[in-house]
Amino acid sequence: MREIKAKIDTGACSSALHAFDIEIIKCGGKQIVRFSVHPYQGDNRHTVTAEAELLDMRQVRNSGGQAQIRPVIQTIVELGGYRWLIELTLTNRDVMGFRMLLGRQAIRHRFLVDASRSFLHSSTGNCKANSSTKS
Repeated sequence: MREIKAKIDTGACSSALHAFDIEIIKCGGKQIVRFSVHPYQGDNRHTVTAEAELLDMRQVRNSGGQAQIRPVIQTIVELGGYRWLIELTLTNRDVMGFRMLLGRQAIRHRFLVDASRSFLHSSTGNCKANSSTKS
């Protein structure tokens, strides 16, 4: 996947990626997670299948406050010309507004968040920054 629309969520500790058909397999003495992703918002026709080494199985509270055990992988993320390694939990986010969520561990010591602005690093150029107006 080259690009995926992500939400910055400073209220979430960990980051999450929308994934389904998640299976854990053994390969060469390592545990591998094979999963599928619908990378584009509102589009369930395009599917990307990926594999990554399983880093951990971790308990995470979802947006409804329920605890879930999720597979954790490491991957490189790029935002605003910066690239770094992050941990991602894999979970089905079909009902959520964004396919990916970047939590505070992923952005800590890298970015300041301006909650009044949106789409500041859009590579497509068709999303303009939204600023809130103060009354």
